[in-house]
Amino acid sequence: MLDLKYVLENLDEVKTSLINRGADLASLEEIQRLAELRKQQQQEFDELRHQQNLASQEIQKKKSAGENADEIMKQMKEVATRLKSMTPLKEGVEEKLQDILLHIPNLPHSSVPVGKDESQNQEIRFWGDKPDFDFDPLPHWDLGEKLGLLDFERGAKIAGSRFTLYRHWGAKLERALINFMLDVQTQENGYEEVLPPFLVNRQALIGTGQLPKFEEDLFVTQVGYYLIPTAEVPVTNIYQNEILSESDLPVSMTAYTPCFRSEAGSYGKDVRGLIRQHQFNKVELVKLVHPERSYEELENLTSHAESILQKLGLHYRVVSLCTGDIGFSAAKTYDIEVWLPGQNCYREISSCSNFEDFQARRAKIRFKNESGKNHFVHTLNGSGLAVGRTFLAILENYQQSKGSIKIPEVLQKYVGAKEIKIST
Repeated sequence: MLDLKYVLENLDEVKTSLINRGADLASLEEIQRLAELRKQQQQEFDELRHQQNLASQEIQKKKSAGENADEIMKQMKEVATRLKSMTPLKEGVEEKLQDILLHIPNLPHSSVPVGKDESQNQEIRFWGDKPDFDFDPLPHWDLGEKLGLLDFERGAKIAGSRFTLYRHWGAKLERALINFMLDVQTQENGYEEVLPPFLVNRQALIGTGQLPKFEEDLFVTQVGYYLIPTAEVPVTNIYQNEILSESDLPVSMTAYTPCFRSEAGSYGKDVRGLIRQHQFNKVELVKLVHPERSYEELENLTSHAESILQKLGLHYRVVSLCTGDIGFSAAKTYDIEVWLPGQNCYREISSCSNFEDFQARRAKIRFKNESGKNHFVHTLNGSGLAVGRTFLAILENYQQSKGSIKIPEVLQKYVGAKEIKIST
């Protein structure tokens, strides 16, 4: 959430940032109107309280002098009635302001390229080489079914479309990837592993920016809990409404969770295979950091996500998302896109974002500096990685001419095999 004072004092800058994002400016006009109304209400409120104070002194003087104070007391009853009626009006304006602020996206950092959509994202770097095949590589949905790793038909029978059943070596490979990713992030990159709830309350989703704007993208239970769309939500909210010590920063946490997304509005897109599922596994990286070091930490977090792909020997590129493509809560985002030879394209496998104080302000996560003053932390997160997409990247990049899948060397001890064959 943006700071209201900052918005009002920097309207031109905020307008430009929102225009670059392609956001509607009507909310800013409403904020200005409500802020002016709030100012007028406060002025009237303060004036009435001032009248009360003066009248109270005058009544005391009259009573001490034995004079009649009925007329002043009558006037003060009217003032008291007006003050009482103003309280809900002031609260209503404040609630409207807060609601509007909850719907306004974060402001892009100055380094974010200006653009309308993903076609204007900026390539930052590439790693590795595309694999060279002497045969036509197959997409993962064909490989997964031929090898008995993925059962799309029975997954749909159990739950519905966009649910998949992993079987035998497929289930083992998925589990192996989760363990491998967690081991790298905890043992090499210094993250604390946590295992959070997979259901959260509404306030947690408000804290990270999914609510109230994106409710249609979420699965909600009858008792009001939400299935998490990503571990970002519960892990970031671990320190909701808390004040950390400056010496506690940075806080670095990693978590494996299943993720649940309704994919509202995406029907017809990526309907085959594992690309766009209602349920998928992910290892998430979350950081709470000092504001002065958040962009340095964004580079660190991104490199930690990249390290998984490098160890697996998977070719990828990193792109900086433009203003028209970054997420609602992000100030800057790097997407890591892995090469998929079976589909002849790059696909996002991780988004690494700096939210600055946008989430911390909503979730009230602060730290106390050496002088005793409280400040909002900056929050960051990124996939380290999306497990299903790493699974399919291995299938497509490590497929062999006879239909088997070679297991990357660093993963073999986790899988318990060097190669997955049709006969296994």
